[in-house]
Amino acid sequence: MIEHSSSDDPRVLFGNQLRSARKAKGLSQESLAALSGLDRTYVASCERGKRNVGIVNIYRIASALGISPAELIVLPTKPDAVDP
Repeated sequence: MIEHSSSDDPRVLFGNQLRSARKAKGLSQESLAALSGLDRTYVASCERGKRNVGIVNIYRIASALGISPAELIVLPTKPDAVDP
């Protein structure tokens, strides 16, 4: 298993993007969780980059935010940062 630094870990990149999108919509973690049918602690751990979020939950979160799931995905800056 490859160890990722926090700056290129896809979970952290996703979490940062999620937090940014949530705040831009003026939502609390609790309200986003309710809208997406997820637990608030799950949303919080996603934002901290502690969860490897599944595709179904990415779609649920994006739908609750009114954005495309692709808007939550950020590629690492280094091309070799993610396993092929």
